[in-house]
Formats: sequence, C-alpha cells, structure tokens
Amino acid sequence: MLVEQTMEKLVSMKLMGMAEALRRWMQQTKEKAMTPLDLAGLLVDAEWRDREQRKLTGRLRTARFRQDACVEDIDYQHPRGLQKAMMLDLAACRWVEAHQNVIFSGPTGVGKSYLACALGQKACREGHSVVYRRASRLYDELAQARADGTYFVLLRRLAKTQVLIVDDFGLEVLTASQRRDFLEVLEDRYGISSTVITSQLDPKNWHPIVGDETIADSVCDRLVHNAHKVKLTGDSLRKVKAGLTGNPKPAK
Repeated sequence: MLVEQTMEKLVSMKLMGMAEALRRWMQQTKEKAMTPLDLAGLLVDAEWRDREQRKLTGRLRTARFRQDACVEDIDYQHPRGLQKAMMLDLAACRWVEAHQNVIFSGPTGVGKSYLACALGQKACREGHSVVYRRASRLYDELAQARADGTYFVLLRRLAKTQVLIVDDFGLEVLTASQRRDFLEVLEDRYGISSTVITSQLDPKNWHPIVGDETIADSVCDRLVHNAHKVKLTGDSLRKVKAGLTGNPKPAK
C-alpha cells in the first residue's frame, strides 16, 4: 500500500521518470539488495533523463524541421564538395555558442536543406532552441504579423531563438517590405544568436536578390562576415537516387 501511495504522489507531482523507474524496479529487482542512496540515485537519474527527453521533444516540435535529418546520416560518398571534417566540426555546435552563422550554397538537389536541418537537429540535441522556416514562409509570417498587430512579438520570439534556419533564400527578388522585414530579423539577432541560410546563389550574388543596394549591404554584413561557408557542387542527389532506386528520396 505504501508503494502504491508513493507512486500516486510521484505522478501527481509530475515526476513521471521517477514513477516509471520505481515501477520497473519493483517488478524486476525485488530480490536484489540496493541501498537507499543507490535507489535514490537511480530514481533521480531516471527523472533527469525523462525531463531532458521531454525538453528535446519540445524543441524539435517547435523547430518544425522540413526533413527528419541528423548529422550521423549525412552522405559523404556523393561527390558534391562536402568536407566531412568541416561538418563534424559544425556538428559540435561551437558556432552556436560563438553566435556565428552557417551558409550552404549550391545547385538544387545537392542536400542543402538536409544539411541545414541536420545541424538544427543536432543543435536541439545540444539544448539550443531552433526555428526552421522556408524563406517564403518567413516573409509571409512577418507580413501577417504586421497585419494582425503581432509583428514585434514575432520579432522578439525570433530574436530569442538561438538558431534560425532560413531555407531556399534567393529564389526570387525580395519586395520592399520583405527586405525591410528580413533586415529587422537579422538586426535583432546580430551578435546574440546564429542563423543558417541555404541558397542556390553564392553570397556574392545576393545583392540583386535583395533588390536594394544599401539594405543588401546590411543583410550581407550581418550574415556573411562571421559565417562558415559550405559551397556544394555536383549533380542532384535526388536524380541520382531516383535513377538507382526508381523512387526519389530526400538529398542527404
């Protein structure tokens, strides 16, 4: 009866990790001797792991990644100019702690989005907050926020995000409002957080896409000068994998 009451109290206090660990211990190790200190350690470790897992699940849900990607599954066999040493260094997430940026550029289909999502997922695993947006969706979200009066709330939320991934930047020329909004986002984040950009265009060719020379200078200054640049080349992995399997798969 005492154990049942203890279980109920643990659940009511939302100590789910402890409750589950105690239940397993009662079922599997009744015959094994364990000191009170050892049992306490077992329960605390279980609760800590459970809370960390729930935090990670929440970060991944908030990020809304386009692809289920992880750095351990990156394909280094396909010839696209991807250096494994560089990716392993980025996977350590020191660039996040240093508030640096990452820019993936290259033709369509070479895995830019996958690599960005993989780094974002690793950042989540390291305890950092991440938000993924396709560039067009980000512009739409900012425009909607202006319209409904939540613009500054959205800017603050984006500014607090430790890693912002902007995918498919530069597919079309920005409008006047889009480039102003994008600069506002980058200005709020500059020096305090990290941004990951994927683009088919090399950063030196971003000025015509931004569409205003002065704003383009400001955008590039906040993104490029402290960025790790990963320039990819080669054929589309989608085409290669489709030819091999007859079924297109996301580029890794």
